[in-house]
Amino acid sequence: MWNRHPVIFIAIFGLVIGVYITLKPRRTDPPKIPVATEHQEEDRKIFRYLGKEYVLPVKAEKIVVTGALEALEDLLALKVQPAGAMTIGGSFPPLFTAILRDAKPIGERTQPNLEAILKLQPDVILSSDKFPAATAEQLQKIAPTIPISHFPDDGAANLRLLGELTGKQALAEELLKEYQTSLAAAKARLPEKVKDQKVVAVRIRAGNISVYPPQLFFNDLLYTDLGLPVPEELKTAKTQEVISLEKFSAMDPDYIFVQYAVAESPAHPKILDELRQNPVWRNMKAVKNGHVFINVVDPLLQGVSFGGKLEFLKAAVAKLSEE
Repeated sequence: MWNRHPVIFIAIFGLVIGVYITLKPRRTDPPKIPVATEHQEEDRKIFRYLGKEYVLPVKAEKIVVTGALEALEDLLALKVQPAGAMTIGGSFPPLFTAILRDAKPIGERTQPNLEAILKLQPDVILSSDKFPAATAEQLQKIAPTIPISHFPDDGAANLRLLGELTGKQALAEELLKEYQTSLAAAKARLPEKVKDQKVVAVRIRAGNISVYPPQLFFNDLLYTDLGLPVPEELKTAKTQEVISLEKFSAMDPDYIFVQYAVAESPAHPKILDELRQNPVWRNMKAVKNGHVFINVVDPLLQGVSFGGKLEFLKAAVAKLSEE
């Protein structure tokens, strides 16, 4: 029968094969992992800083700085431009013009604008370790946030972290080496007569004289790095402390370094002139001997970043070496 009717056979055979193909379940390939996710995993790494770990991009492209002048100083030294940074008195400080020309303002130093930070979609936020826990928690919801230390002892860790974040590790190590070389030269240059003198660095903020404990501000450089004697009056200080002019006068330092930024004392623009005319100030030993040095470096430098420390080291030793 099949030999007699080949056309019918072919038709029936085709019908059966068609039904088989239709009824057979199709093979499904396993879902592929999106390429973006693969890259995202490859482009992230663990950064270790002061005993904590942070998962961040291998090289952070969008950095936002809020509250931490120490971080801005390090970025300036590394020649890295952040995407956003805090303002002081409503504008970016001239000190950081080289890296903030294209940056977006994200609020004042102590009052970050969370909405402005969110719009920038940062890879990482460099904040201040002085921020309260509530502020730190809000920032962490926007992007990975690292509180940068304001203690000079952590200056090297700060610089190395930012060097690693921005791919500038080699430059960071060069800065650290340069500081140690300059410190050795400064110690050799420092006159013997100064090594037992009372040297004090103060800030004038909001019209008040502020002193610091031995491990903060430029004190760490003066008393630890240069080895100058720590004044007894500073040994009990815990943090930045406002001191009256009368009490400061009782300290009667041999040398005084004054750091004063108008933006930090907007209500007292003539405070320096008022001090110079005050008989209590004028009666101090350092004032009488012409050993008061005002803003030997930019007044916003914090004494933590090695770029700023290097500037102060050179300027301070030059002043202390004057006859």
